Amino acid sequence: MSEKAVIIVTVCLYVLVMAGVAVYSLGKAKRVSDLTVGGRNAGAWLSALSYGTAYFSAVMFVGYAGATGWSFSLWGILAGLGNAVFGSYLAWKLLARRTRDISRRLKIKTMPQLFEERYASPGLRVFSAAVMFVFLIPYSASVYKGLASVCKVVLDIDETACMIIIAAVSALLLVFGGYLAQVRADFLQGIVMMVGVSLMIFFVVRCDSVGGISGIIDYAGSGGLPKLSAGEWVTLSATVLMTSFGTWGLPQMVQKYFGIRDDAEAKKGIIISTFFALLVAGGGYFIGSLAHMFYSELPEGGVDYLVPNMLARASLPSVLLGVILVLLISASVSTLSSISLTASSVLSMDIIKNKLFRNMKDRKLTVVIKVLCLMFVACSYLVANTDTPILDMMSYSWGIISGSFMAPYVLALYSSKISRAGAWSAVLTGFAIAVIPAGSKALLLAGATGSALTYLAGKGAVFACAAMISSFIVCRVVSVFTKDGHSTDLFYGKESVINA
Repeated sequence: MSEKAVIIVTVCLYVLVMAGVAVYSLGKAKRVSDLTVGGRNAGAWLSALSYGTAYFSAVMFVGYAGATGWSFSLWGILAGLGNAVFGSYLAWKLLARRTRDISRRLKIKTMPQLFEERYASPGLRVFSAAVMFVFLIPYSASVYKGLASVCKVVLDIDETACMIIIAAVSALLLVFGGYLAQVRADFLQGIVMMVGVSLMIFFVVRCDSVGGISGIIDYAGSGGLPKLSAGEWVTLSATVLMTSFGTWGLPQMVQKYFGIRDDAEAKKGIIISTFFALLVAGGGYFIGSLAHMFYSELPEGGVDYLVPNMLARASLPSVLLGVILVLLISASVSTLSSISLTASSVLSMDIIKNKLFRNMKDRKLTVVIKVLCLMFVACSYLVANTDTPILDMMSYSWGIISGSFMAPYVLALYSSKISRAGAWSAVLTGFAIAVIPAGSKALLLAGATGSALTYLAGKGAVFACAAMISSFIVCRVVSVFTKDGHSTDLFYGKESVINA
């Protein structure tokens, strides 16, 4: 059997397994809560691996790992460590238990609903739902693009065919089972990702281009740890902070906390999610950090094609290439499913039902969510075909959403003194700052020209960090000078005390 045939068979086996999970979950999502939060009955392993697989996709393995490795060499590993420590451990430690408790008591199913419950602001619920739906599309598109670049290099197949595969598998999981099917699939896909990354590290390190551990040590001493300028440190730090703390305000990540069964499972999830991130993100960025050991000049296609070409040049066994491709498809399907379900849920529940059709029954709402999932996947495909690097699409999405909503969400969990005006000020400040790179890119795509627009369009991570930091400051300062007339006692119910 040829190398390409072995890889294709491996991928087909994966698709069959995922189809089996979808069919097994058929009909189990009978209520909206089953579809969106899994009936709030997910254990630590399911929740933590679902969080991890939604966190890391081909965007990280291909886009960010390649870009940071090319720009910063071995220093790029800091991004993986930051993802594990800040994006997983600290996020679960500070957010998971409190979010689970509040969402269970108040029967909250979406992040915008949490805002309305805490700040008594229907407008904030609608605004946040609209922003989340629209700006999750670029992130979803970046997932398509990351996986397509790998398939083109490894399998030499049309990128469109690859996008159709990931869309079809994601649609199966979402339409047949929603959250229930998704977390079961995420568990299996999480195992594949951990095994695949471990094997990828082993074989890449021992290939001729790297030369084993001794080769990496020699590389570190001869340019692998370059002296970075102040500007380069700012860019690297912004990448680490955005990809780590950016998850704190993303609705598809926050929603993972809603479905945790109980407090004990949430505690276990801290350890599991941190280990997963350390292995998967740390391993992914480590591979990317070796880019200059393979190439002295960027390959055709730019940084988005660095890692795929590295894997092709590493002379990996055919089966392992198949496993790695399944790893990337698994990561991408998990992320795309999570993004699609979250975006469709907030639009359906927080705008369509909440504002337009208040008497809509659960059964019809479930159908609406699934239809919107399909529409979201289609929109993501269209955006993926624009001339925008993977890293930029992700930074626009994460920057705008987390820059706008992380402060009012995180502070709401810990302080009853945050006012409605403070929350709105934080949201609008973060949005105004983070939208600048995305707006610049939109103008360039529309035909505008100028070095300033090009510069701003490539600074998504820096503006994302500025937005997140500024929104926290504004939220606190404005809240000092404003007060609300509504009570927050229900939100901070005394019947559920958490020792943080």
